[in-house]
Amino acid sequence: GDGVGHKQGPDCWEVWKRNSTEQCHFVRSNPDCRLDGGFLDYLGGIFCAFPTHLLPVAVTLYALWLLYLFVILGVTAEKFFCPNLSAISTNLKLSHNVAVSLVPWLFLDTLLHGVTFLAFGNGAPDVFSAVVAFSDPRTAGLAVGAVFGAGIFVTTVVAGGIALVKPFTAASRPFLRDVIFYMVAVFLTFMVLYFGRITLGEAVGYLGLYVFYVFTVVLCTWIHRRQRGDRVAPPRPWEPEAPADAEEHEALGTSSEDYGEEYRPLLPYQETSLHILATALSPLDQRKWRRKPWYWRLFKVLKVPVELVLLLTVPVVDPDKDDLNWKRPLNCLHIITGPLLCVLTLKSGAYGLYQIQGIFPVWALVTLVGCVLAVIIFVTTHNEEPPKYHCVFAFLGFLASAMWINTAATELVNILRTLGIIFQLSNTVLGLTLLAWGNSIGDTFSNLTMARQGYPRMAFSACFGGIIFNILVGVGLGCLLQISSSHLVVKLEPDSLLVWILAGALGLSLVFSFLSVPAQCFQLGKAYGVCLILYYLSFLCVALLTEFQVIHLA
Repeated sequence: GDGVGHKQGPDCWEVWKRNSTEQCHFVRSNPDCRLDGGFLDYLGGIFCAFPTHLLPVAVTLYALWLLYLFVILGVTAEKFFCPNLSAISTNLKLSHNVAVSLVPWLFLDTLLHGVTFLAFGNGAPDVFSAVVAFSDPRTAGLAVGAVFGAGIFVTTVVAGGIALVKPFTAASRPFLRDVIFYMVAVFLTFMVLYFGRITLGEAVGYLGLYVFYVFTVVLCTWIHRRQRGDRVAPPRPWEPEAPADAEEHEALGTSSEDYGEEYRPLLPYQETSLHILATALSPLDQRKWRRKPWYWRLFKVLKVPVELVLLLTVPVVDPDKDDLNWKRPLNCLHIITGPLLCVLTLKSGAYGLYQIQGIFPVWALVTLVGCVLAVIIFVTTHNEEPPKYHCVFAFLGFLASAMWINTAATELVNILRTLGIIFQLSNTVLGLTLLAWGNSIGDTFSNLTMARQGYPRMAFSACFGGIIFNILVGVGLGCLLQISSSHLVVKLEPDSLLVWILAGALGLSLVFSFLSVPAQCFQLGKAYGVCLILYYLSFLCVALLTEFQVIHLA
């Protein structure tokens, strides 16, 4: 079909109308049931591999795998994607001494490091899954549901949770600026849903609005600094009204120091390459393990396999360490595994398994070149100090971790679509519940932890900044890639009433915050938090009742 919904063959939902012997053949032969991309055939697994009476077992396995995919996404974004992103932006930094060039350079630096760094760390999984979902008209509803659902979740539950955990006075100007930008973004999306399509101009408009938002943040912060009269280091936009002291960065840097302790040698002796490799690959730290509670240990055990595979395939350049996290034997291994991973996961292996002239596969060529390079690098470098071109590893790590996130996001979208077919649910409702919750777990924990450590203000502005990033970059980038690859227009079918309820609820919650926060003189306490959380619960009830057609248009 032309991707508008005129499909050849019947809709995949109709699989339940067939009797159990025909279901497997129906799923295998119907073009609407084919999942694009991804390595596992979930529909085939449910209807062909498992007999009908074992359906609950299969669904339970799928649910566990879904949870694990969220873990993979979180670990990759936090420990591998973000450090490399920050290393790249550190490498691109120029000297800030010229005052005249400060604003445009500051703008670039903040775009790369500030707004986008924190937002992209939290928002990388959201944006990747939105891009993957938009790439197929059948799953576009998932992306809409997830972007809006996460928006409502973060601006009500997380923001309300921060006010409950630690009542505080919000920063007035940043709050109003963020909410106004967010309202504009929601209004844009309303228009898009009303016309049912996204054209090239609208997709570019979304991204343009985000760039404009970053520019406004930089300008505001710059003016604020000028008023205070101190010309300190360039501001970090997620701490708009707070002084830049060391404890703040300590508080934020706790998570990235997970591997820090085990790297520091006790005596300055020459380590053998094998020993370096062994310590670099051990994801568990003895001392830390003993200190932590049981649930942390359980979670850590779950994360170890993911971390091992990632450590083997993704180089991490850490600008905060003296040796920049240079591990000669491991980094030489990365030269082989990194590009190989990229080739094999691109379009789920379609390019990697392609045979040049029908004889020599691409992956073998990549491995061969990688091996040669690895040997050359190993011979020409030392264990102690990183080579001059070490920043290239940051780019490789960035690419490799992006490919990992993309692969996990593709599997995520496919498995959600499968669950939608099994339970007869629309994509929108799956997006606004499962996908939105899964992608927001990371933000929720990091923001509430930040609030508990005494930075509720920072956490509160991170809520809004991150979500603006998700909606503008998620929708904009997703549709832009989709438009450039196939048609000039992305058609959205407003999935009945639910999409409107979603957008309306988000708009309403923003208006509520916009009016009630200044009314309380920006002092947010328990009452505000409780109101927001109750609002979310009532929205969820309405959305589910709409999905099951208890509430419907006459």
